[in-house]
Amino acid sequence: MTNRNDSLETGWNLETSYSNLPKTFYSIIEPNPVPSPKITILNQPLASELGLHTKPLQSEEGVAILAGNRFPQGSMPLAQAYAGHQFGHFTMLGDGRALLVGEQITPKGERFDIQLKGSGRTPYSRGGDGRAALGPMLREYIISEAMHALGIATTRSLAVVTTGEEVIRENHLTGAIMTRVAASHLRVGTFEYAAQWGTTEELKALADYTLKRHYPGFVEAENPYLFLLQEVIKGQAALIAQWQMVGFIHGVMNTDNMTISGETIDYGPCAFMDKYDPATVFSSIDRRGRYAYSNQPKIAAWNLARFAETLLPLLNENQGRAVNMAQESIEDFTEIFHCNWLGGMRAKLGLFNQEKEDEALIEDLLNIMQKYEVDYTNTFRALTLEKPEETALFGTDDFAQWHNRWQKRLDRQQQSMVEALQLMQKNNPMVIPRNHRVEEALKAAEEKGDYTVMEKLLEVLAKPYVHTPEHDEYSTAPGPSVRPYRTFCGT
Repeated sequence: MTNRNDSLETGWNLETSYSNLPKTFYSIIEPNPVPSPKITILNQPLASELGLHTKPLQSEEGVAILAGNRFPQGSMPLAQAYAGHQFGHFTMLGDGRALLVGEQITPKGERFDIQLKGSGRTPYSRGGDGRAALGPMLREYIISEAMHALGIATTRSLAVVTTGEEVIRENHLTGAIMTRVAASHLRVGTFEYAAQWGTTEELKALADYTLKRHYPGFVEAENPYLFLLQEVIKGQAALIAQWQMVGFIHGVMNTDNMTISGETIDYGPCAFMDKYDPATVFSSIDRRGRYAYSNQPKIAAWNLARFAETLLPLLNENQGRAVNMAQESIEDFTEIFHCNWLGGMRAKLGLFNQEKEDEALIEDLLNIMQKYEVDYTNTFRALTLEKPEETALFGTDDFAQWHNRWQKRLDRQQQSMVEALQLMQKNNPMVIPRNHRVEEALKAAEEKGDYTVMEKLLEVLAKPYVHTPEHDEYSTAPGPSVRPYRTFCGT
């Protein structure tokens, strides 16, 4: 490998276990140098967790690694092959503008993929330039770090560097590369690729690798591949329930954007819901609402069914029996998701125990919120702070009746109101990455080179469950707008 940097004491401790898979799953990549890389933001807490030293990372040689101009010792840069269903249509995909540098082994012995996004063309670029613009990379940095602070499983962002060159989309934009950190980049689409173009032996190698990396409990399973399917289903059910509870809308839940590890990945046209409306869609390309807020659980089940189909040759030699095993597992998703969601929503209302009417209590609140078009996050925030007058529901008969039912429900449990409020504080964020705040930060960075707005936003989002008066301005919902908020993939 050319331009390898073997001397820099950054703390890199890389392995390349993915390269042990059959070569059909990846392509080795040479550097795609950029002319003048400069670091714009470095996630110092994450760097420390990874065992990396921040000062060397910010040096000329360190930035060269983050830009893909050089590679650290132990790396084997490669682009991963995968396929996927995009808006329900199957297509050949792959890391068209990203390379996996290697897997960092942390001081705690954990393993994380280190990937450069926007690092240049690969065999999977399909005519694209392999580059990325600054705005979308900073956007992913903000939202992924906000998700992490919310306690939701997610890929994370280590750094964003500008490249010193422009990328041409509809306009000339500043080029940038983001360093993404993930438990792995194994996707449902990776298995779809194996099932479509690989052999059964290659599919088995991928499944075995996945089990060893993410689900070591398989050693005690009677059927390890059924165990794999069931574990992925449980992980995704928990993840999507968390999305729903904080009003997060992914925007592009294609099968290549569903990880096997259970992490949220790809923050292109995502956003957080302001006023509560189950039909909310932000993505500019989702014209029919396939990936609307209310559809996310259904789409997750659909994606998992595609994953189950890939595993059929491994589940059982008898195809009929394999299909039955897969169907039974997928049918469990709805109940697992519902249990996660209902438990989470109980916590948002300070409920410790279970009563039969709890779901009706929750659904009635959501229906009132939709009827009066009130802010989702701030409604729960007002209840948590015992300031119901701060929600637009206050003063309506509907809310008064509901609030009375809720108070009686709280009185019936053993825990005190203080304990209930403490539970609510742990489950109702005071702040989320409001869309208008994110856009404000991106505009300052892109147009003025001013990163202070973004840094302040990140500081606030790092402690979403803490209420501080100086952060109140970040909880304010946007004002009325003639046009609905729209997000873009940022390719």
